[in-house]
Amino acid sequence: MKYFVKLFVITFFLIVSIPAMAEQKIVVLDMNFVLNQSKAGKGAQDFLKETFNNNAKKFSDLEKALKKEESDLLSKKNILSKEDYTKKSDTLRKKVIDYQSQRRASLDKIATQRAESKKILLQKISPIVDSYIKENNISIVIDKKNMIGGLNEYDITKVIVEKLNKELPSLNLK
Repeated sequence: MKYFVKLFVITFFLIVSIPAMAEQKIVVLDMNFVLNQSKAGKGAQDFLKETFNNNAKKFSDLEKALKKEESDLLSKKNILSKEDYTKKSDTLRKKVIDYQSQRRASLDKIATQRAESKKILLQKISPIVDSYIKENNISIVIDKKNMIGGLNEYDITKVIVEKLNKELPSLNLK
């Protein structure tokens, strides 16, 4: 009799819980694709890449000039007096330190702009995803990188990218 009651209770809970699970709608969103392939995301990446390349060229030219100045100073070491050589080497050292701090500052600025643009994009994506969830009665949205497999019909990435492109065509980074 005890086993019959246990079997009845377990069967009852299984029957009651199965329809509740069937009503849930789970979809997948590839956030990396949204961030990298939206108009605003591509524009931000292009701007940051161009800024990085311009800075790299500028600093490469500056580095070549400093190396040339160093080699000139070393070639004149025997000709110059000890005091003049010390002064010029100190001046060169200060230029190198200034170069390094400028380079570090430009890299930090690019990193800050990248983080800020990602933050803005995520802030714009969140309400779009929330409204899509409410419109389509979705229970859970899972990031694609955390998913092992599934059908493509549950992927809402392209829909979200289209909506984001309409709402935020560019980030206007400067």
